[in-house]
Amino acid sequence: MERFDYLIIGNSVGAVGCLETLRSFDKSSSIAVIGEEPHHVYSRALLPYYLDHEVPVEKMLYRPVDFYERLGVTPVLGRRAVGLDTAGHVVKLDDGRTISYGKLLLATGGRPIVPSIPGLDTEKENICNFVALQDLQRISRLLPSAGRAVVLGGGIIGLMAAEALHKKGLEVGVVELAPRVLAPVVDEFTSRLIEEAFRRSGVAIYTGTTFKEVQGGERATGVVLTDGTSLPCDLLVVAVGVVPRVDLARQAGLAVNRGILVNRQMETSAAGVYACGDCAEVYDFLTGNRRVLPLWPNAYAGGRVAAYNMLGMKREYDRATSMNAMHFFDLNIITAGLNTAGEKDGFEVISRFDAGSRSYRRFVLKDDRIYGFTLVTGIARAGIFLHLMRRGCPVTYFKEKLLEEEFGYLAIPEGLRRELLIDEGVMNEHAAANQ
Repeated sequence: MERFDYLIIGNSVGAVGCLETLRSFDKSSSIAVIGEEPHHVYSRALLPYYLDHEVPVEKMLYRPVDFYERLGVTPVLGRRAVGLDTAGHVVKLDDGRTISYGKLLLATGGRPIVPSIPGLDTEKENICNFVALQDLQRISRLLPSAGRAVVLGGGIIGLMAAEALHKKGLEVGVVELAPRVLAPVVDEFTSRLIEEAFRRSGVAIYTGTTFKEVQGGERATGVVLTDGTSLPCDLLVVAVGVVPRVDLARQAGLAVNRGILVNRQMETSAAGVYACGDCAEVYDFLTGNRRVLPLWPNAYAGGRVAAYNMLGMKREYDRATSMNAMHFFDLNIITAGLNTAGEKDGFEVISRFDAGSRSYRRFVLKDDRIYGFTLVTGIARAGIFLHLMRRGCPVTYFKEKLLEEEFGYLAIPEGLRRELLIDEGVMNEHAAANQ
């Protein structure tokens, strides 16, 4: 039986954060990474650009090709972990091998949701997901014979897929069950701005409906919606969302809710077993509760915190919250925190829209502190707002200035500005005192 001091199940950004931190302090212990996909670690954010042939596979790598070798890590790729015994510290692989470990990180990510709808089967030749490199490679092979595409799901992944397919010259329709696109992610006004951008570009948006059935045999030839609309298609993309992959953790008897439950040290209910990324429920500093936050920065930071604690160097991950950066056609959007909350939830909301520049700003406040924000077009100062929100800084004396596009550190009272700049490492205390 092979044995490693540290074992990571999952080969994405959370694993990278863990590996790099482990090797920063421990140069000699043995480490292995198990990855279900056969590929070197790559950036999933670049998948739509791969489809557009703007980014070849080698440019999508999240770390250089010699990453594992340079860190002295054993990659076990193209293999899936099918069993976990936390008492015996053993993982079983789908090829029958068993691997023993000292400390373990679960970074198993999420799996795509495929609704139970007559005729909807991703095993069919032209029905695809949009979450992994193999999905995009499959779609790419289908493009030469495709003229019309239907995307099921108006979330971030679905809209990214729709834009990418539109840019490849396909006639595209997006079908979303909710009354508007990105309903759980942005407020209603932002949804309308996004829908307008897609429709102006020629992408059809169907909201408040979903598939009643998928037509065709081995290939999908079209869909019938619940409102009676029929849409022919040569390609069907399922982008309803993902759910945390917790099967392995649940089978091993770990505490699981929607995701794998971890404390602020990223440790699961089993000693020496940690989890991070899309599969884990982490502490959200804004809500004070644990929830799934499937975001790349959170996964990387969670992997780092897990590594510190695996090394016996106690660290806590207490600065996670929801944040998204999106780009659709001519719209750049950044959201963070409880950005969809409103007055009915007990918050104060201030917003401003400039029709000329199509710039939109929305802030969710409570006790004059930022709990969430949305920026459309004018996104340059997002880092300042995030810093104010994480520190819980009162914005009483410059609240209205938050809505100005030219807002920056100079709009913040001098004392607080100095603290923020020092905290961010922009300047040292001496320079800040003489600002």
